[in-house]
Amino acid sequence: MIRELPQLACSPGLQEFRHEDTVQQAHTGRPKMDRTLESLRHIIAQVLPHRDPALVFKDYSAERKNDVILPLKSTVFSRVNVVSMLQEFWESKQQQRAAFPSEGVVVYESLPSPGPPFVSYVTLPGGSCFGNFQCCLSRAEARRDAAKVALINSLFNELPSRRITKEFIMESVQEAVASTSGTLDDADDPSTSIGAYHYMLESNMGKTMLEFQELMTIFQLLHWNGSLKALRETKCSRQEVISYYSQYSLDEKMRSHMALDWIMKEKESPGILSQELRMALRELEEARKAGQELRFYKEKKEILSLALTQIYSDPDTSSPSDDQLSLTALCGYH
Repeated sequence: MIRELPQLACSPGLQEFRHEDTVQQAHTGRPKMDRTLESLRHIIAQVLPHRDPALVFKDYSAERKNDVILPLKSTVFSRVNVVSMLQEFWESKQQQRAAFPSEGVVVYESLPSPGPPFVSYVTLPGGSCFGNFQCCLSRAEARRDAAKVALINSLFNELPSRRITKEFIMESVQEAVASTSGTLDDADDPSTSIGAYHYMLESNMGKTMLEFQELMTIFQLLHWNGSLKALRETKCSRQEVISYYSQYSLDEKMRSHMALDWIMKEKESPGILSQELRMALRELEEARKAGQELRFYKEKKEILSLALTQIYSDPDTSSPSDDQLSLTALCGYH
């Protein structure tokens, strides 16, 4: 029997690189930071051989007394065009066919605003999304700040520690057990949340965190949307649900289905859409200011906005049709 998987995206090992991580590194000591910096320089030399790694991190020594090497300090990347460098990085990855071969563009989005502070988002190939965390007085500054956060996360994604290995899986499962009421024995039981989490990790062995994040976001949305709860009464196993949705990317079709689900919820509980949208906007703002990866919050906002648009444009919106992504199809797959 399927139950929600609320803990799937909560393991610390699956979190993006955030500001808090730089503070944590400051307390763990300079040797670790020096090794990290050297690894980042090596990555730049490999992926962008025409770039000078020493120039990219030129101001590190001047800021070393603060033990911070990442976007917390404006001097990092101050000597390079981060927007151009981010684009070059992902173009190089595409040429190497190392990640997301079907999606090759970095997309920027600026929120409309009559004046500062301005907000900008950048979406990477594969769907990971980041935004400016500083208070920016111009749209260009917000765009650069968002690119800076996305670039450092892209670079960190290349580190060996950001790839799913047997060691990583063991550590992540232990962290998940520590944050729940489960046990390590649950990892071998596919009927438990820990077991499903273990299965999902093993199914994505060798992938990077950004690659794995897209699947995680899908299951976060399915849990939020109530789809996983709707599968409780079916005979589909967790592995079947994971295998089924692993075949799909988070595209317009999936968003449309989730929007239709929320239209049905609105008919049952008038006002719930506006309430959820206000909450989603607040979560997105808080996550952006904290420097977190934003796709889950941004997708929630877009799905709810789509649902509201459809309600006001077509009050007699029909129910979802029976196609590949419907629960009926999944039950048939079982």
